[in-house]
Order: sequence, then structure tokens, then C-alpha cells
Amino acid sequence: MEKLHTPVLLSEVLANLSPKPGESYLDLTAGYGGHASEILAVTQNYKNAVLVDRDEFAISHLKSKFPPDTDIMHTDFYSAVLQLFECGKTFDLILADFGVSSPQLDNEDRGFSFKYEAPLDMRMDRRQNITASDIINKYSERELVNIFTTYGEEPTGRASMLAKTIVHHRPISSTKELADIIKEKSKYTKIHPATKIFQAVRIEVNGELEQIKKTLPYLPKLLKKGGRLGIITFHSLEDRLVKEYFKEASSHGEESELTIINKKPIIADTNELAINPRARSAKLRLAKRN
Repeated sequence: MEKLHTPVLLSEVLANLSPKPGESYLDLTAGYGGHASEILAVTQNYKNAVLVDRDEFAISHLKSKFPPDTDIMHTDFYSAVLQLFECGKTFDLILADFGVSSPQLDNEDRGFSFKYEAPLDMRMDRRQNITASDIINKYSERELVNIFTTYGEEPTGRASMLAKTIVHHRPISSTKELADIIKEKSKYTKIHPATKIFQAVRIEVNGELEQIKKTLPYLPKLLKKGGRLGIITFHSLEDRLVKEYFKEASSHGEESELTIINKKPIIADTNELAINPRARSAKLRLAKRN
């Protein structure tokens, strides 16, 4: 079970968040506890730790991995920050890793990957109703174009062509069927031609960018004075939101809520990439509460 997921940028997170014994910790995307276990091994403050995830399999693993007095919340990170803010909670350390976990990608039944024959699902929280199938089979051609260009960053011409092709082939029932339809209409590339489309659909299913936009302004309010915040992103859309928010929150002189710790994002070194290729697109940005 411990090898379920390899946390990205672990040594960089530990070095820059610099946890200390007794400090309180909030992990907004705890997943399978890779970052949390190392940070809490230092703080030893399980009672004042909150671990959040919206995936029921991750929650089950977290409950078996950490002491019973650890607060584990089965919800999305925006709902979590609202609840914590309303309760007046504050923390010395906050970490958010916005990537899809390896178990989600590697579980064929979840429908996140085009490598497997699976239902069009892609839900991080399987309690929600909307699935990838709803988007692929029910959204209008115009709505698909908008998703593919906005969340997949596909050129408008290609997005329009793929949207039209998808509508023509409906109903589409599986990840492989969708990937094959896209591949048939694409030129050869080193990266699978369905990669950006799957990213776009996943973001739409889970409301990922809207979640981030709504969550970011609450994070300074959940930090104690001098508290440290780390955010890991995996694509340019996420990173842009975090970069712009950090810039805005640190641009008001003495009234600024945050001070940026690293002007440029921290990325994985060659040693990590050799053992965890999925870290290649990870970027870590850090800030400190004023």
C-alpha cells in the first residue's frame, strides 16, 4: 500500500515548507498521504492536522495510515477551506497538490486514462453525478469546442474538427473508443493526440480550475502569521492561476497578505525524473503569511 503513489517534489516541499515539531498542518489534497506522512513525521502534531481529499479510496487509505485523532475530511478542497474558515481554523503549514494521483490514473475503472478500455467517468469524487460520458455524449458541439480550447488549449480549428467528429460518432461509450476517434483524425505526434482532450474533459468534470480560483483567496486567511504555503501544479492553466494570485496577494506593500518565497517555480531534478517521470510537469510555488 505504501507504494500506491510517489509524491512529487517531496524533498523540495520539506526543505521549503520547513516543518517544525508541534506545528499545525493542512493538506488540501492529501491523496495517499505521501507528503503528509513526511511532514507529520516531523511535526508529530496529528491532533492539529487536517487531511482533505474527495476520492473515497484515498480517504479509506488515509484513515488506515494515520492515527484516529487526525482530522480527515472527505470533500473537495474548496468546501474544506470554507468549513475551516467558518470554524476559525488556522495553520502553520498548508500544502495543495493539484495533480491527479497515480492510483486514479492507473485504475482502469476510473476512466482517467486513454491507455485502458474503461467507462467514460473521470470523477475524482464518485458521489457527484456528472461524468465524462455526459460531456462527450450530451454537450453541444459549441460547448465541446469551448472546453477543448479553454481547458485543453487546443487550437480553435482542431478543437472544432474534433468536436464535430465526436458529435458525429455519438454515442461514445469508452475511453479507448474516444481516444481512437481522436487519433484517427490526428497527425502523428510524440504525445498521444488525445492527451489535451482528456485533460480538458477531466477539468470540466471535476470543476478543477473553478475550485482553484475560489480556493486561493481563502488560503492566507487559514495561515497563521509566518505560516508557509506550498502549491504544486501540473499544467500551465493551474500554474497561471497560482502565479497570478501570489503576485496579487504580495503586491500591496505592508498590507500584503503574502510574501513570495520563490520567484520562479521549483521543478523536479534529474534524479527524481529518473524514478518518477510523472513529476516532469510539476511546479512548486511557495509563499509566507505576513
